[in-house]
Amino acid sequence: MTIPRIGQGVDVHAFTDTADGVPLHLGGLHWADSGGLDGHSDADVVAHAACDALLSAAGLGDLGAIFGTSDPRWAAASGCTLLTETAARVRAAGFEIGNVSVQLVANRPKFGPRRAESERILSEAVGASVSVAATTTDGLGLTGRGEGAAAIAVALIVHSGE
Repeated sequence: MTIPRIGQGVDVHAFTDTADGVPLHLGGLHWADSGGLDGHSDADVVAHAACDALLSAAGLGDLGAIFGTSDPRWAAASGCTLLTETAARVRAAGFEIGNVSVQLVANRPKFGPRRAESERILSEAVGASVSVAATTTDGLGLTGRGEGAAAIAVALIVHSGE
């Protein structure tokens, strides 16, 4: 009997000062909004949460352990680069990826108009279906105050040999 495995991932990053000129990357996309997210890589919370969900499902650790800030190879890396590498590691560990679902929690940018574009790019990076939904927290917490963005993801995988 094939038993699917699920994993979940969460990522949160603070917005930088708009004067810093850091670009905003979210859901594998570049956004024209000024003031990106602060992080070692591009701080794409959507891609990072998807990575953690896949790694968790496969029992391979987490984003920080694999792409940690002490490793200069991943400095300024795109979320899609990390996601492609994560998917390769999950497959190398003997798993097939069923799908990934991500919930973005942020006041900006307006994600809906570019949802399909993001899902296509992230699905290409994973080599399986990735869906993305977005919501706000109605003014509550760091995302509601516009101080940062968060994402929560789940991934479904199955062992190739089961």
